[in-house]
Amino acid sequence: MAASGRGLSRVLGASSCPAWRGAHWEARGRLKPEYDAVVIGAGHNGLVAAAYLQRLGVNTAVFERRPVIGGAAVTEEIIPGFKFSRASYLLSLLRPQIYTDLELKKHGLRLHLRNPYSFTPMLEEGTGNKVPRSLLLGTDMAENQKQIAQFSRRDAQAFPKYEAFMNRLALAIDPLLDAAPVDAEAFQRGSLLQRLKSLSTLKPLLQAGRVLGAQLPQYYQVLTAPITKVLDQWFESEPLKATLATDAVIGAMTSPHTPGSGYVLLHHVMGGLEGMQGAWGYVQGGMGALSDAITSSATAHGASVFTEKAVAKVQVSSEGRVQGVVLQDGSEVRSKVVLSNASPQVTFLKLTPQEWLPEEFVDRISRLDTQSPVTKINVAVDRLPDFLAAPNAPGGQPLPHHQCSIHLNCEDTLLLHRAFEDAMDGLPSHSTLPTRWLEARCGMSRKETLMQTKCLTASRPTPLASRAPWWAGTSSHRLIWREFLGFLEGKHAGRKRTFLGEGEGKKPAKAGKTITLLCQRLWPCLPQNIFHCAMTLDQLYFARPVPLHSSYRCPLRGLYLCGSGAHPGGGVMGAAGRNAAHVVFRDLKSM
Repeated sequence: MAASGRGLSRVLGASSCPAWRGAHWEARGRLKPEYDAVVIGAGHNGLVAAAYLQRLGVNTAVFERRPVIGGAAVTEEIIPGFKFSRASYLLSLLRPQIYTDLELKKHGLRLHLRNPYSFTPMLEEGTGNKVPRSLLLGTDMAENQKQIAQFSRRDAQAFPKYEAFMNRLALAIDPLLDAAPVDAEAFQRGSLLQRLKSLSTLKPLLQAGRVLGAQLPQYYQVLTAPITKVLDQWFESEPLKATLATDAVIGAMTSPHTPGSGYVLLHHVMGGLEGMQGAWGYVQGGMGALSDAITSSATAHGASVFTEKAVAKVQVSSEGRVQGVVLQDGSEVRSKVVLSNASPQVTFLKLTPQEWLPEEFVDRISRLDTQSPVTKINVAVDRLPDFLAAPNAPGGQPLPHHQCSIHLNCEDTLLLHRAFEDAMDGLPSHSTLPTRWLEARCGMSRKETLMQTKCLTASRPTPLASRAPWWAGTSSHRLIWREFLGFLEGKHAGRKRTFLGEGEGKKPAKAGKTITLLCQRLWPCLPQNIFHCAMTLDQLYFARPVPLHSSYRCPLRGLYLCGSGAHPGGGVMGAAGRNAAHVVFRDLKSM
């Protein structure tokens, strides 16, 4: 993307280029007292926003409180000798325009497509099967059908039609991701010109309707119905339905029986890599390498990125307009606009002076649904997991299924629902592990395996919980991964494993001091949600984060959201940062 806005760039200066310092970005020269735009937080969306603004001639500075950039898209050595994608772990949703516009390959981004991508080993206890079956899915449709036919020949024939059906819906929704939602506030309260301009944002909605055509009612059901209802219309075999349903509940305090869970599945299948729709892949060097590439693109055009510079508050002029930020060390940095990559709750309830926000707006933000059931644990082990359904090679070398998302306890959608019920009660599964859904991924480092696990568990105690939450106490994360690997080896392989080192658990607030600090270092939003706020239908598009304020603007002039709490939501997508940057640029031109 060539730099544009030359008329603006004559007035707006450019900052000095930063230098790479190992895992840290550090701006050359001293911090300037004034920039045109300030971005709070160097998560991937904040970095994308800064990169676009700087290319448009807007002198931009990013302030990150941690010593490393990337937010949840980071690579860190949390166990000596082992580097992990500490939080996010796979790439698919990043918008294609961002790859091109920011020249990310030129700035070092390297991707490895994942094929196959999904592995579900069965236990099949009491069935008489000497070797349990497994379901391995990848990009080869014929091979997928062969795998599915183990469980249902009817499902094997239906699977290509299901994939085509979902791909069409993803293509229809695709334009909505790259534009701000209709500015409902401008349409409702703005001038005639503002109302006419807001109508132009309806174009992506009309495009989506044209793509879906006469099948719009069926697609509407996918977005609003429980995913079990959708899948039951296509398939009969529970292992296939449960495997597909995991994408409908991942990162969400949701059961596959919850209305609207179909959208969460769609959100996770509407990406792509290297021109292959729906494909997922690994970033060479971990997810932090993606953040490094975006930062390199931004700083190459003059943006400044400062680490260990926490923003304490947003400064507001006496006329009620943003005029910069105050850093934790007391430094004041002036700017025409401020973009926050923090969650809506942190942005508006902690960083923004409350007297400048309407009470109704503050109340809506404080009531956002932020529940999340996700635990992610990084563990170093001495060898690859061994499954009865897919025994390891004699030499221990990786097999195709080791690069997949490995789904455990996914033989039936009822298991996913039971895990959700336990989570809602603030409890682990009622028995040792039969109803806890887990998902594992392996990444290689030297000769050992880095195993990253997630499990559906309680995100925080609910008022109905009568006993201490299962994760209370600083050592509970050890229990989770020992339980997980014990279940994995005991149930699926019947052998013990040597642990090379303990990783870390990231849990919501109040989980014990050590765990809370680890969590707060990555996500300032408490209670935690990997999407900043839940991806439910009442908190999407027109209503993200709240109705009348879904166009990245807020009631305080000059303050914008650019993170996952804004449209189109969570995941390493970059769309919120890109869209917000274009909204900010248009507003700056009209000042």
